[in-house]
Amino acid sequence: MRESRFWFLMEGEFGPNYAHVLADSLVLSQYQMSVKSTLKAGVSPRHVWDAVCDQQDVPAERRLGRDIAPKR
Repeated sequence: MRESRFWFLMEGEFGPNYAHVLADSLVLSQYQMSVKSTLKAGVSPRHVWDAVCDQQDVPAERRLGRDIAPKR
Protein backbone atom coordinates (compact mmCIF):
# COMPACT_ATOMS: atom_id res chain seq x y z
CA MET A 1 0.00 0.00 0.00
CA ARG A 2 1.26 3.45 -0.84
CA GLU A 3 1.06 6.22 1.72
CA SER A 4 -1.37 8.11 -0.53
CA ARG A 5 -3.78 5.15 -0.33
CA PHE A 6 -3.33 5.10 3.45
CA TRP A 7 -4.43 8.74 3.66
CA PHE A 8 -7.31 8.10 1.27
CA LEU A 9 -8.55 5.34 3.60
CA MET A 10 -7.98 7.42 6.75
CA GLU A 11 -9.91 10.38 5.34
CA GLY A 12 -12.66 8.13 4.01
CA GLU A 13 -13.16 6.47 7.39
CA PHE A 14 -12.61 9.36 9.79
CA GLY A 15 -13.23 12.46 7.66
CA PRO A 16 -10.69 14.73 5.99
CA ASN A 17 -10.02 16.86 9.07
CA TYR A 18 -10.27 14.37 11.91
CA ALA A 19 -8.07 11.81 10.12
CA HIS A 20 -5.06 14.10 10.48
CA VAL A 21 -5.88 14.99 14.10
CA LEU A 22 -6.22 11.29 14.88
CA ALA A 23 -2.92 10.54 13.14
CA ASP A 24 -1.20 13.11 15.34
CA SER A 25 -2.76 12.03 18.62
CA LEU A 26 -3.49 8.28 18.41
CA VAL A 27 -0.65 6.23 19.88
CA LEU A 28 -0.66 2.79 18.32
CA SER A 29 -0.19 0.32 21.15
CA GLN A 30 1.55 -2.12 18.80
CA TYR A 31 4.31 0.41 17.99
CA GLN A 32 4.16 2.79 21.01
CA MET A 33 4.22 5.76 18.61
CA SER A 34 1.64 8.02 17.02
CA VAL A 35 0.32 7.10 13.60
CA LYS A 36 2.39 9.79 11.86
CA SER A 37 5.53 8.86 13.81
CA THR A 38 5.05 5.22 12.91
CA LEU A 39 4.83 6.09 9.22
CA LYS A 40 7.92 8.32 9.50
CA ALA A 41 9.78 5.45 11.18
CA GLY A 42 9.33 3.44 7.99
CA VAL A 43 6.59 1.04 9.01
CA SER A 44 4.53 -0.09 6.03
CA PRO A 45 1.36 2.01 5.56
CA ARG A 46 -0.58 -1.29 5.29
CA HIS A 47 0.60 -2.36 8.77
CA VAL A 48 -0.16 1.09 10.19
CA TRP A 49 -3.64 1.04 8.62
CA ASP A 50 -4.32 -2.42 10.07
CA ALA A 51 -3.18 -1.22 13.51
CA VAL A 52 -5.42 1.87 13.30
CA CYS A 53 -8.38 -0.28 12.27
CA ASP A 54 -7.79 -2.73 15.10
CA GLN A 55 -7.41 -0.03 17.71
CA GLN A 56 -10.37 2.06 16.48
CA ASP A 57 -12.65 -0.96 15.95
CA VAL A 58 -13.17 -0.32 12.23
CA PRO A 59 -15.39 -3.14 10.94
CA ALA A 60 -13.86 -5.55 8.44
CA GLU A 61 -16.28 -4.49 5.70
CA ARG A 62 -14.93 -0.90 5.82
CA ARG A 63 -11.20 -1.66 5.98
CA LEU A 64 -10.78 -1.58 2.20
CA GLY A 65 -12.48 1.80 1.90
CA ARG A 66 -15.86 2.84 0.61
CA ASP A 67 -17.22 1.50 -2.63
CA ILE A 68 -16.82 3.85 -5.57
CA ALA A 69 -19.23 3.42 -8.44
CA PRO A 70 -17.53 2.78 -11.80
CA LYS A 71 -17.52 5.60 -14.34
CA ARG A 72 -19.62 5.10 -17.44
